[in-house]
Amino acid sequence: MGLRRWSWDAAAGPAALGDRPLLAALLTVLPDAVVEAAIDATRTRERRRRRLPTHLVVTLVVAMGLWAAEPMRQALASVVDGWRESVGARRTGWRLPCTAAIVRARRRAGARLLRVLFHAVAGPIATAGTPGAFLHGLRLMAVDGTTLEVADTPANVRAFGRPRARRGTTAYPQLRVVAVIETGTHALCDVIVRPCRAAEAPAGRRLVRAVGPGILLLWDRNFHSFEMIRATQARGAQFLGRTKVNLVFEPTAELRDGSFLAAVYPTPYDRVRCRGGIPVRVIEYALDPPVGTGPERYRLLTSLLDERAFPAAGLAAAYHERWEVETALDELKVHQWAHPRPLRSQHPREVIQELYGLLVAHLAIRTLMHQAAQREGLDPDRLSFAGALRVLRRAIPRAQRTWPARASCLHEQLLTELLAERLPPRRFRQNPRGVKRKMSKYLLKAPRCTAPPTSPAPRVFPAIRILGP
Repeated sequence: MGLRRWSWDAAAGPAALGDRPLLAALLTVLPDAVVEAAIDATRTRERRRRRLPTHLVVTLVVAMGLWAAEPMRQALASVVDGWRESVGARRTGWRLPCTAAIVRARRRAGARLLRVLFHAVAGPIATAGTPGAFLHGLRLMAVDGTTLEVADTPANVRAFGRPRARRGTTAYPQLRVVAVIETGTHALCDVIVRPCRAAEAPAGRRLVRAVGPGILLLWDRNFHSFEMIRATQARGAQFLGRTKVNLVFEPTAELRDGSFLAAVYPTPYDRVRCRGGIPVRVIEYALDPPVGTGPERYRLLTSLLDERAFPAAGLAAAYHERWEVETALDELKVHQWAHPRPLRSQHPREVIQELYGLLVAHLAIRTLMHQAAQREGLDPDRLSFAGALRVLRRAIPRAQRTWPARASCLHEQLLTELLAERLPPRRFRQNPRGVKRKMSKYLLKAPRCTAPPTSPAPRVFPAIRILGP
C-alpha cells in the first residue's frame, strides 16, 4: 500500500511521506490502485496538503489491526519506522502527529472507506490445487457469528447495546459480526456488522449473497431455516447444514448409504398439505471417538441428493470443516486482537472503521499464508497464524528500508519466513460443552471431562456411524 507523493516545501511545512509504499509487504494483497479506487468511490480524498492524508489514514487503520495491542499513535509509529530511518524525518520535516490529530483524521476518512476497501479485496482465494478447499469440485465455505467488545462510552452503548446476563448487563457494550469464510484458507469473503442483540440467522440469510454456483455452504443448526435453504438454492449454491433435534422429517425414500430423502416446508400447515416443499437429503450419524465422553449424535440436511457422488460418510466428515470458521474468528479475536481488551475507538463510526481495518489485516495475513503454502503444495492450516502475524510485523519496516528494485526478492523472503512457521499435523480434538468458569450458563464439567486421557490423542478422524432413518 503506497502513499501519494507530496513535494516538501519549507514555507508550507511538512507534507511528505516519501515516494515508497509504507505497506510494501502487503502490496500483493492491497494494491495502491484498489486503495485509490476506494478513496475516489467514497469521495474522501483530502482537498489540501495534510500531515495525515487519506491514504495514510487507511494505512494507519490497517496497521491498527496488525498492532492491535498498541495505542493508535504507537501503531502509526510502528508502521512508519522503516520509512523514517530510510528517508530521514529531518529531511522531510514530517513529525509523528498527536493523538487528537489522528482522531480528527480518522473522522474525516469515515467508516465507509474501509468497508468499501474490504469488499473490494474480500473473497475466496483457494486454487484448484489448494488441499482441503474443495469437496468433489465444490468450494467449501462456512457461515457463523461472534461478538466483540467495544469501548464503554455512552455513544457506543446507544449504538451497539449491552448483552443481558444473569446479574444485569455485561461490563462492555458489544457488536455482533456474522461472517462467511472459505474453510480451506480462512479467507474472509463477506461480513455483516450488527448490534449485539441482533440475531445471527437474519444476517446469515443476507450473507448468502457471497455464494454462488460451485460452492457448498456449511452452517450450524442456529442458521437452519426454510428461508435459508431457499435463499441458498436461489443463488445456485449447494448447502450442508445441521438441524435441531425437535424437527420432524418424514422419509420419502431410503438410500443405500443409510441416508434418506425428505422435504422441508415453509410452515407446519404446508407440511400437512404437502405444499411448497423443497426436497433435501437427511443424514443422521454419531461420532465414536476412542477417548472422550461418548458418542455425539448429528443430523444434517443437504441439497446433494446423489448418494453415489456424495456418500453420507464423506458428507459427515466434510461437515466438520465448518469448525474452520470458528478457528478463523478465534484468530481474529484472540491472536490478532488482544481479547478480552475492547476495541479502542470511542465512537460508533470509528468502531466500525477499526473493525474493518482489523478484517482487512486478517485477510492480508491469510492471503500471504496461502501464497506461501502454495509454493510447496501445503495445506494453509499447517502454517501458524500467530507466527505469520509476528513475521509480517517484522517485515513491514524491513520492506520500507529496501530499494524498490529488490521488492520481488523481499516478497520471496517473506514467503520463506512464513513457511518456517509450520505447525505439526492437526490432531482430532473434542471438548465437551462444559465450561469451568464462575457465572457461566453451562454446568461445571463432570469429573470424567476434567481428567486428561491416559492414551495419546489420536491423529485420525473418529469413526462415523450412519444411523439411518
